[in-house]
Amino acid sequence: MALPKDMRLKGHRTFNYIHNNSIKYYGKLMTFRVARSNPEILLSHKFRNNSNNLRVAIAISKKVSKKAVERNKIRRILQEWLLTNIQKINNHKPYWLLVNLKVGDFCNDKNRLLEEFQNLMFKSRLIK
Repeated sequence: MALPKDMRLKGHRTFNYIHNNSIKYYGKLMTFRVARSNPEILLSHKFRNNSNNLRVAIAISKKVSKKAVERNKIRRILQEWLLTNIQKINNHKPYWLLVNLKVGDFCNDKNRLLEEFQNLMFKSRLIK
């Protein structure tokens, strides 16, 4: 199941803003970039309501896996974890999150991937 549209980030200005104004959290398998939301950037994408909520983008390089099927599978695993573990109570946080997966052989190790994702979510204080 994919993230709802009101939780996704899009647009090159959004990603430039995150890269320039974010706090980085490093793990062995992925890095998190967390920035305070800037709803003015999203106005061109017609996101008016809920633009101050938590929004997420998951970027997986071709270096992780050449196959789009594998990259989409990893993306769906992380999105499913987000949907089940972020309640409406936590969704009001005005942050944008960019998740970048590092190169590694972990495509088949779902538990390790989710464990690190959860640890970085706690470390970045996006969930309690």
